[in-house]
Amino acid sequence: MNEMQKIAEENFKKWSEALLTGKAENVVALYADENSFLPTVSPEFKTGKIEAEGYFKHFLEKNPKGKVVKERVQKISEKAYLHSGLYDFELGPDDKRQIVEARFTFLWEMDEEKNWLIAHHHSSVKPT
Repeated sequence: MNEMQKIAEENFKKWSEALLTGKAENVVALYADENSFLPTVSPEFKTGKIEAEGYFKHFLEKNPKGKVVKERVQKISEKAYLHSGLYDFELGPDDKRQIVEARFTFLWEMDEEKNWLIAHHHSSVKPT
């Protein structure tokens, strides 16, 4: 596994763990101020942290738990990479969990303090 693959794995784990907190502000802390976002279960194109937080407040009510099924990491530079592939989300109350298969693309960029942040996130339900 190369270095960028390890970074992508660590960053996805941070993102997944932020979802498990159930707090939108924890998830949105991983997004750049000027991010763009095409969410899984919304027809809207979101931009910025405020719009992302609004989406996650609603999405986190579904108790999401995600795992990567297939992925590819493409290094763009020392400070940017594209992480894309397929992930499955378990959604719903504990007694009625459902799996949603989805596609994803994250563009992660390193900020001036050397924090990795999501500059763009696209997620969509996998077509049948």
